[in-house]
Amino acid sequence: MEEDLKYPIGKFHRVDKLSSAARGELIETIAQVPARMREAVKGLGEAQLDTPYRPGGWSVRQVVHHVPDSHMNAVVRMKLALTENEPTIKTYEEAEWAKLADTKAPIEPSLTLLESLHARWVLLLRSLGENEWTRRFVHPAMGPVTLEQTLALYAWHGRHHVAHVTKLREREGWK
Repeated sequence: MEEDLKYPIGKFHRVDKLSSAARGELIETIAQVPARMREAVKGLGEAQLDTPYRPGGWSVRQVVHHVPDSHMNAVVRMKLALTENEPTIKTYEEAEWAKLADTKAPIEPSLTLLESLHARWVLLLRSLGENEWTRRFVHPAMGPVTLEQTLALYAWHGRHHVAHVTKLREREGWK
């Protein structure tokens, strides 16, 4: 049960190679994340936004703030890989970021940021040629990561966190 609450769409499984069609589907998934997140939190009150999606987990509010934080890092990593030769990226302590004061703020700025960020990101993703998908950055813990693998990870990541909110709504009977 705990695993279902933590990974409502299942754990991410790293991919090695994607077809052009599969990449297109993942880009579309990324394009839809902002609208799906906005819909997932629609009508929630302050107490609901401050409810953890699972025992010991982040609040809905923290999740909403986390997604654009994480996806901004993804965009920067991809741009570094497109403009430098296998750059080593910097990681960040997402659990610590989730404790900062801005994660207690209203969610609208983060929803708007997510929409704007994804609009730009999708333009970039759709512009990439076949060879660019194999460009890589080096993650200190994971090693070399291709842009294709990054695409798959963040398509999953957006769906994963939207599902945290939608599954909580279902469990709590929030309409």
